[in-house]
Amino acid sequence: MRRSQMAAGIVLAGLLGLAAGCSPPVKTETIEVKPADPLAQVKTTLANYVKGQPLGSEVTAFPTMVETVKKANPEKGALVEKGFADLQKPGANTKAIAKDLLAKLQ
Repeated sequence: MRRSQMAAGIVLAGLLGLAAGCSPPVKTETIEVKPADPLAQVKTTLANYVKGQPLGSEVTAFPTMVETVKKANPEKGALVEKGFADLQKPGANTKAIAKDLLAKLQ
């Protein structure tokens, strides 16, 4: 009796496997991913400075942000490079520099 139960189990498993393979195909959908705005991180950082946030560890990302912007728009990249350099000068008016640069990038 055990053999017949085992055989029935194997047949049932096989049939279930076939039934699963007969289901309709999965609908595939292509999702378009838009490239990120190269100025988004720069604008967010500048907006934080305008709100009074002091310079922090994000200054280590300035060169990467500059290069990203330069690849997309060399003119704006040059503005960002100069603005970030001005922000890092001792005694710089961070809020005013950031506000001015943010206005130029709009």
